[in-house]
Amino acid sequence: MLLNAFILALRTIRRNILRSFLTILGIVIGVASVITMVMLGDGTTAYVTQSITKLGSNMLTISPGQERRGPPTGDNSAKLFRMSDIEAIKREISGLKAVTPIGSTSLNSVYGNENYSTTIYGVTNDYFIIKDWGLQSGRIFTDGELLSGASVCIIGETVKKKLFNEQDPLNANIRLEKFSCKIIGVLNSKGAAAFGMDQDDLIVVPFKMFQRRISGRQDLSSIVLSVEESASSQRVQTDIKELLRQRRHLKEGDEDDFNIRDMKDIIATLSSTTEMLTLLLGAVAAISLVVGGIGIMNIMLVSVTERTKEIGIRLAIGALEREVMMQFLVESVVLSSIGGIIGIILGIGITVLVTNVYDIPFIFNQNIVIISFFFSTIVGVVFGYFPARKAAKMNPIDALRHE
Repeated sequence: MLLNAFILALRTIRRNILRSFLTILGIVIGVASVITMVMLGDGTTAYVTQSITKLGSNMLTISPGQERRGPPTGDNSAKLFRMSDIEAIKREISGLKAVTPIGSTSLNSVYGNENYSTTIYGVTNDYFIIKDWGLQSGRIFTDGELLSGASVCIIGETVKKKLFNEQDPLNANIRLEKFSCKIIGVLNSKGAAAFGMDQDDLIVVPFKMFQRRISGRQDLSSIVLSVEESASSQRVQTDIKELLRQRRHLKEGDEDDFNIRDMKDIIATLSSTTEMLTLLLGAVAAISLVVGGIGIMNIMLVSVTERTKEIGIRLAIGALEREVMMQFLVESVVLSSIGGIIGIILGIGITVLVTNVYDIPFIFNQNIVIISFFFSTIVGVVFGYFPARKAAKMNPIDALRHE
């Protein structure tokens, strides 16, 4: 009986192919929208996570002042750090992979007739470990260069292109404001990070050189460190907090005059935000499924009216009510299922296109595909039930008299 009902449903759909397509259009749009929104949301979440991970793995940033939004530049009203704080952290905190002070400012760099404004970072060699950043050519700083604050630098790929084009920059001297700096290395390209920030637009110099020639001060505005994979990031944060409170002579009950930012917390926050937006957009898109279901109900009611005499003949020659009901219910489910299949293909196709255009990772979400098809089928059952019941409850005599 079910097979016969399925065959009859396909024949009916084929007889009115244009009307059938317009009927399932709402289902197609609904399923395609849900799949596109959810898969793009998954890809965006993965993109954001990858971008932030590029900034450094298991990274903690310690800044003066209470926590606030924006980049960790430090609070001028709070007591800044000293090199002795870094030595104490290295000496007393276990589970650390690398620790470095960081100073930064924007300066104009000049080579020959080319000049380019970029960000100068004063760091130690631990910076390259924390950022997991290798060199495409040259070398990192020697211990002597770090201790003496030698005028040497390592440049990013963007600075290399702006100042040197295709020339080899190694051992060349560039001018930073009023002093020259010898290039000893070129960093591997990392590309854009979160929010479109160009990570290759920088020049790295020894921290002591940054203090002496650029900032002109001995204190530190920021400390960055990396936690070993086997160590607990929360435990390290707690230990650092206790150590710095002691060193900064904060009494019990006093608020911290410094803040510690965990890269994992930032990733978790942004990921949860994008996931929530994905769910919201998916829910909005799912409304199209309801609209499509109403369209199916409307057309099925029209179909019942058009085929009243056919229904009357079937009932008169002995067809059971449940058989008539099954015929129309199967027809409704077949319509919605075809719409679901087309919607799945369309949704995946749109997702692939958009991810390629915007360079977002394509993540195939098998669960949302199955759920979308399941709900498209359920829509056919729910919205096809009333027209099918109306057909099954017809009086054969009244049906046969219908013109």
